[in-house]
Amino acid sequence: MSNQTDLSRISVADFAERFRGEMVPLSNTFSYFSALPLAEDEVKEYLEEPIAALPPAIRKALPKTFVLLVPYLERTGGKGCDIVCFEAPPDTKLSWAARLSSPNGTVIALPTKTLELGDYHYQFYYCIAEIMGDVWGEGARAKYSSALREELNGRVHGEVDDRAWRLKQALLRRQTKLRRETKAFHEYATQSFIDTLALFLHGICCDIDVETGPRQLPSRYLRRRLMLLEELFPPPEKYSVFPEGAGA
Repeated sequence: MSNQTDLSRISVADFAERFRGEMVPLSNTFSYFSALPLAEDEVKEYLEEPIAALPPAIRKALPKTFVLLVPYLERTGGKGCDIVCFEAPPDTKLSWAARLSSPNGTVIALPTKTLELGDYHYQFYYCIAEIMGDVWGEGARAKYSSALREELNGRVHGEVDDRAWRLKQALLRRQTKLRRETKAFHEYATQSFIDTLALFLHGICCDIDVETGPRQLPSRYLRRRLMLLEELFPPPEKYSVFPEGAGA
């Protein structure tokens, strides 16, 4: 890329705007731009394969999505204001992904020099799950929320990720009538959906292991959630989040 020195530190928003005309289309929904040269097999691993594994219902629901592959991202504390860097920032300021909305669609920036391929895939799917958390339909919301209420009423311990765990604990401290539709429940349900959907999408694309721990949702309840997401968002043909026959 020419004039790299002029772009050694530039916000994700400005970087996306500067190279909007050089985005390479991958489908009607996805386009990408890479700040560093990509070999053909890297385009496949970083872009084509994870996009191909997305359920058709999710691809249909997504807005225009522009993926920026950059060397590093530096966290600045402001949403959508992360900095694209060509030199590694201090470890304390490393950012693993950035996402922002624009009038033309959604921009996802991912730092290829920071992330191993498996971690890259997870961050890509987490960004997709965050977008879906903004656009999931009332039917999906109602079914997922109903499943969460069953867990809450059964005092099921744990969550998929720390973000939802913290919101769950705050909800249980504040609210005793768990059937009420409150702001706290809505925030928890949305974050839980995002965290679980990211795991679901990553599992469709890649062989993954779920880390165990004291805050982890018990496996039978995690399985129920994944089966619900499989019902709501069926994987593409020849893809599955479960081993052969395990979802039956």
